Amino acid sequence: MTTLIGSCTCGEVRVAVRGDPKRIGICHCTDCRQESGSAFTFFGVWDADQFETRGETAEYAGRHFCPTCGSRLYSANDDEAEIKLGILSDAPTPLTPSYELWVKRRESWLRPIENAEQFNEDRR
Repeated sequence: MTTLIGSCTCGEVRVAVRGDPKRIGICHCTDCRQESGSAFTFFGVWDADQFETRGETAEYAGRHFCPTCGSRLYSANDDEAEIKLGILSDAPTPLTPSYELWVKRRESWLRPIENAEQFNEDRR
């Protein structure tokens, strides 16, 4: 079983996910743009029992981040964990998005991801 590991910039918080993700996406919504400081967020979703974290995080609106360096890390509940894939130690990742959200907010210079399902807003 594959395990992917990652951390915040300062290394105080570490995360690991095991096995295959349930889904991988990119989101162009205003919230993700503001939260990431970029044109989109690249994320993967795993079952909660495939996710573990070590280190103290702070939380805002369900999003966990490192209180020391401010790195955005993940959102999690009892069912699943959504990981910001930019925190993974090995880049580039072997993960490819299968869908894009909020494409109506995608920058005009970004092209749709080939073979990825496109949603004008949230997934159905």
